[in-house]
Amino acid sequence: MVITANQVKELREKSGAGIMECKRALEQVEGDIAKAVELLKQQGLAKADKKTGRAASQGLIEPYIHGAGRIGAIVEVNCETDFVARTPEFRELAHDLAMQVAATSPSYVSVEDVPEGAWSDLDNEFGDREMATAAVVLLEQPFIKDPKLTIRDLVRERIGKLGENIVVRRFARFEVGAENSASPEE
Repeated sequence: MVITANQVKELREKSGAGIMECKRALEQVEGDIAKAVELLKQQGLAKADKKTGRAASQGLIEPYIHGAGRIGAIVEVNCETDFVARTPEFRELAHDLAMQVAATSPSYVSVEDVPEGAWSDLDNEFGDREMATAAVVLLEQPFIKDPKLTIRDLVRERIGKLGENIVVRRFARFEVGAENSASPEE
């Protein structure tokens, strides 16, 4: 099957993948754009899994203030190079994460951060472990802009697109009039 430049262009716009990756994906799925997008997504996730062990010591701290200044969040997101930290895609991810923290008020970045002793209280409060995890663990929450994606999926998608390991290091959330409590990362 002959793949046209317009097909490659359309797939690039939808996926953000490189020209040759798009062409190969379209050839594999015989020109079906939807299947090619899914194939590139799967390939991106495979790439992301390979990169998760790499050191991420660059990045940025992104603030987000909601409404009339009554709720604010700040998040530290790390990547491997300062070049990637300056890209619009990385900045957008950091902004989305800060907005997620402001909106959902998670307590922990990952499941590994939840103390063993806290699980019984969380299970009682939310009904079961799965619901508790989605409520208090940032990486396991449904993304507020697209509930079909978890925050972990969103980060992995960006790892595949940007080609570097990305780590959500820590966050803090502030709300006017809320009780003052220490951050779980401290």
